[in-house]
Amino acid sequence: MPRWKALPEELDPQVREFASQLRRLVDRSGLSVAAVADRTGYSKTSWERYLGGRLLAPKAAVLALAEVTGTNAVHLTTMWELAERAWSRSEQRHDRTMEDIRVARAKAALGEFGPPRAPGDTRAQSPSAGLTAKRSPRQQAPPPRGGPPVGAGDRRRRIVMFLAGVVGALLVITAAVLLTDLGGSDDKPRAKPSPSPSSSAPVLPAGVKCAGASCTGQDPEAMGCTDKLVTTVAGAKVGVSVVEVRYSKTCGAAWARLKQVTPGDRLQISAGSATGESVVADAYRDTYTKMLAVDGPAAAKACATLKSGKHGCAAKTAATGQ
Repeated sequence: MPRWKALPEELDPQVREFASQLRRLVDRSGLSVAAVADRTGYSKTSWERYLGGRLLAPKAAVLALAEVTGTNAVHLTTMWELAERAWSRSEQRHDRTMEDIRVARAKAALGEFGPPRAPGDTRAQSPSAGLTAKRSPRQQAPPPRGGPPVGAGDRRRRIVMFLAGVVGALLVITAAVLLTDLGGSDDKPRAKPSPSPSSSAPVLPAGVKCAGASCTGQDPEAMGCTDKLVTTVAGAKVGVSVVEVRYSKTCGAAWARLKQVTPGDRLQISAGSATGESVVADAYRDTYTKMLAVDGPAAAKACATLKSGKHGCAAKTAATGQ
């Protein structure tokens, strides 16, 4: 009998109960996880995630497990539907949490520059300025040996000479800038500074391996875009099947999923003029496409053409089927 690790504490009670039920079925069957994977057609890695509470098992996998273990599929399907609703609510909460984290990071980054100085505040910004102001008269540097002490009049003259030098330097710089502008041509395009690559690089959560365009053509599970990072944003019924748009805000990509599959059914994801590679189902289990980078959940559309000839699409703004 396998020794299961403790389920994640943050799991919803419905999801926890469903994962525990799957574990009990595997325990009663006496099968190992590898044997369950071999008999259901789903990989061992996937079953480890299902049984470990890190990923909700698709309905087709649950039905396959019920058949392998001789369990009543009706009761198990009811538990799965309750768990899926709870999982979707958890995904939405996670998306809001990730958004709050990004906002907090942005505020923290802006706070590194410190509050703006009030008008008339001439205090120096460097840490050494405060040290100079706090020195006692005994800590001031002594005048150089061999010369008379510097009086107040000498200090005033030096300040005036310094200010005069600063003003003169500013006048020279201003004149040079004016002469350069007058001598140049306004018709010549000026080069724009290129943005720093590091400033636009997204900060990805642990385990996520792509974002945006780099996710196109990649497997969502292999790239870490599933688990609690994905949301079903649209769905439509096509015959006895259900086609859905799956969207990951963190990865900036979407993919299509088809439920109640018959071998030979075809599935495809698209966004505007961009179209992902179509996938043909080869077994009675949920079928997924590879990812396609999208600007948002409303840009993606998932279409399915069943082996029976029925066709339908799902999108966030509209859903059609025939």
